Order: sequence, then C-alpha cells, then structure tokens
Amino acid sequence: MVKVTGRSLTLDQVVQVARQGREVCIDGRALESVAAGRSVVERVTESGIPAYGINTGFGALCDTAISLDQLGRLQQNLVRSHAVGVGPLLSEAQVRAGMLLRLNSLCVGHSGVRPEVPQLLAGMLNRSVHPRVFAQGSLGASGDLAPLAHLALVTLGEGEATFQGELLPGGEALTRAGLQPLILEAKEGLALLNGTSFLAGLGALACWDALQLVAVAGAAAALSLEAWGGGVAAYGRELMATRPHPGSVLVAGQLRALLAGRKTEQGPGKLQDPYSFRCVPQVHGAALDAALQTERVLTVELNSATDNPLVLDGRIVSGGNFHGQPVGLAMDYLGLGLAALAGIAERRVDQLLNPALSGLPAFLVTAPGLNSGWMIAQYTAASLVNENRMLAAPASVHSIPVSANQEDYVSMATLAARKAGEMVANAQVVLAIELLVAAQALDIRFRREARRPAELGRGTRVIYSLVRERVPYLEEDRYLQPDVGAITELLRSGILLDNLEREIGVFPTLRD
Repeated sequence: MVKVTGRSLTLDQVVQVARQGREVCIDGRALESVAAGRSVVERVTESGIPAYGINTGFGALCDTAISLDQLGRLQQNLVRSHAVGVGPLLSEAQVRAGMLLRLNSLCVGHSGVRPEVPQLLAGMLNRSVHPRVFAQGSLGASGDLAPLAHLALVTLGEGEATFQGELLPGGEALTRAGLQPLILEAKEGLALLNGTSFLAGLGALACWDALQLVAVAGAAAALSLEAWGGGVAAYGRELMATRPHPGSVLVAGQLRALLAGRKTEQGPGKLQDPYSFRCVPQVHGAALDAALQTERVLTVELNSATDNPLVLDGRIVSGGNFHGQPVGLAMDYLGLGLAALAGIAERRVDQLLNPALSGLPAFLVTAPGLNSGWMIAQYTAASLVNENRMLAAPASVHSIPVSANQEDYVSMATLAARKAGEMVANAQVVLAIELLVAAQALDIRFRREARRPAELGRGTRVIYSLVRERVPYLEEDRYLQPDVGAITELLRSGILLDNLEREIGVFPTLRD
C-alpha cells in the first residue's frame, strides 16, 4: 500500500495509485493531526466567532452569518451548488489522482475535518468507487471547485460513480462497496472542494509521462541518427561540459549509451549534421529541464494544505493556498518543452523522407509514385506538431474575475495541466512515426550497404528489434494506421524503456 502521511507523496506513487490501482492506507500520526485540527473548528463553531466558510457564506457572501443549526446544511448546499462541471469526463486514472491528492492534503492536518472524511476517500480508492467528474469548469483558483464538487457529491451518497465498471448513483456505488456516506459537518464541504487536487493530479500524470517521453525521444533520435548516418561528436562529454545545462548533459549521456558500439560513423561528405540531429542534447535537454522543474513544483504541491481557511496553531486563518498559479506556470513551461520535443522529431522524419536530403528513395518506398510510402505519416506528424504549438499557448496568463469581483484573479492552472496531458499524447504519436520511418530507412541502408542490425549501437539494436517485432518493413503501400498505433502503444506501455534499461541501464532513470 501507499502510506498517506500528508507530507511524503511522490509522482511515482500518484501514478501507482491512479493507473495501477494500488491501495492506500492513512498514517496513524496523520489521523491524529486531522483530529487535532477538527477540535479547533469545533471550538470556533461553539464560540460563534465569525470564521470564513465555517459559519459564514462563501466568496462574495463571506460576510453573511450562518446560524449554528444551519452549518451542516451550509456545507451540503455548497457541494450541490458547485457541481457544475461540463464537457468530457475525466478518465478513471485522472479521477483517482484527484482523489488521492485531496486525501493527502486533508491528512496534512490543517483542514479541520473529522478523520471520517479522509478515511472515506481512502475507502473509495481502495474499493474502486470512482466519482463521475467532468473535465471543464475549474478556474484553478479557489482550487478545482467544480471538479471537486462532483467528487464530493459521491461522498454524500449523491452524484454518480462507477463501481466495478458499472455507472451507478453515488449512494448505490458506496453501498455496494460497503461504505457509508458522510453527513457533512462544519467546514467539511469546503475542505473537500477548496483545493488544487485535480490540477495537481492531472499535472502529476502529465509530468510523469513527459519525463518518460524525453527518454523515448532520445531513443527515436538515436535510431534516426543511425538511419541518417550521422556523427556522435556533438554528443561528446567534453563538448557538453563547456555548456553544462543539466538536461543537455543527461540527454547527451543517454545518446552516447544508446549509440555505443555502432560500427558506422558519420557518412562521407557530412562535415556537420542538420540541427535536428546535432542539437538533440540542447533541445531535448531543455525539455527535460522543464519537466524536472515541473516535477519539483508538483512535489511541493502534492504535499501541501491547499484549502481555505486553514487551522494553524489553534486559529482559523484565511489565505490563498488554493491558488494554482505555481502549478499553472510550471505546466505551461512543460508544454513549451513538449512542443519543442515533438517539433524537432518531425524535422528528423522529414530529413529521412526527403530524397534530396537523405540520398534514400523518396518517402522510403520502392517505386515511389506508384507507392506513397511514408509520405502521409509525416503529414500526421506535422498536424500533431502544429496542434501542440497551439496548445503551448500559456493558460496561466488568463483570468476572468468571478464571485462579484471577490475572486478577481484566477490561475487557469487546471487547463494548463489538461493541455500538457494532451500534448504528451500527441508527441508520443510523433515519436512513434519517427521510429517507424527510421527503421524503414535503416532497412534500405542495410540492403544497399550489406549491413546488418548487429552493427547498430547497443541501444539502437534494441529499439530497432522492438519496432520490427511489431511492424514489418514496408515493401509497398498498405494500411499504415495500425502500424502507427502499434508503435504508439509500445511507447505508452513502457516496454521500450524497460528493455533499454535492462540493456544499457539509463532508462527511464534520467532523474538520477
């Protein structure tokens, strides 16, 4: 199980719980902290001292007092009124990530809820009760109000959720799982809604995928370099030390390991390779640096109390920890790196397909003209690259005031995180196309030059073999979408990186 302490959650654990269904348990000391925070809320409630969201209205209604006998109803009304999400549904993995982060934030101990609240969230995760949550509607300030409201509805026995793959009313899903719904008390609805759990959860999944993607991109670039007949001098250790950006140094080391043992060097007449080959460490490395910085921001966010107000030293303190700007800026930065990563990969594809540049048959097929070969695969890559460029436009600079101008500057961080996830998926397809084109170009060179796959580098031999196990050489035109799908799945499954890690020991541990 993943032990939830409120302070020790990692991106790896988010992925394990969200995608692999790993169960969770709550640390006993965390529950003690939760109970201590609750005692403060109960004392304030009994005293009648005004405290935002506990015995007052919300947002612009913060000065409206609520009587003691209406505090539970206040929280219930909050959850119901805020469940206004729209658009496509979040995936099961994305919902589980949001649930885990809400659970972990409550376990920091500053949210003022009863222990029963995080315990129910843990039970829902462990018994696979997954609320139906819509992707659109969050401003990323006051946190993810609409998405979290749809999550919270199910904790009340309302809304909708899936249980064992079946969509059910929320109360029925809880009952079938052997769980009891909550009857909300003071502060608890607000604590469930007012946080960055979905924007950080979506961001964590996208960032994890982006870190793996840099490794995949290095594999694709190395195979393309072999097919191009390019040189490795630009990846040398001494050269990289003259401008030691961490990501560039790591990527160059990865390339050296992939290409070690190759039997051919830079082709004749090529004093320097095109930028898309020669500058892989600089471009991929910058994307890696963006992903690593995003991981640092998210690691803080995963282990923070992000609702409002918070219980601090026996006091109720209003603040702005729900504002997603730190994550929004980081996710936009990550998006720029992803756009560049896909863009340079598409340029390597064109270098291999263009006979004027590669010296190989047009579009890497016999009888070009009669056959189109890999021509339109590059179109698909170009389309996805341009889509990523549009998605790379920052979300975190946008704001529309809400709640009668009480909440007058929002982060749009949830949109930034969603965009990053879409960009990773697009880039994975671009890299799959690059691997297919590089393998095709290599086969042509093998035939022309009486070479064999065994002459490739230690890592590129593995990559070539994995591609050819799934997709055969293109002799003449055929239906190509299944080929692209097969290699995209190879990348997304982690099989390619696992095999490379066993062979050369640098995948996917770039962060080490």
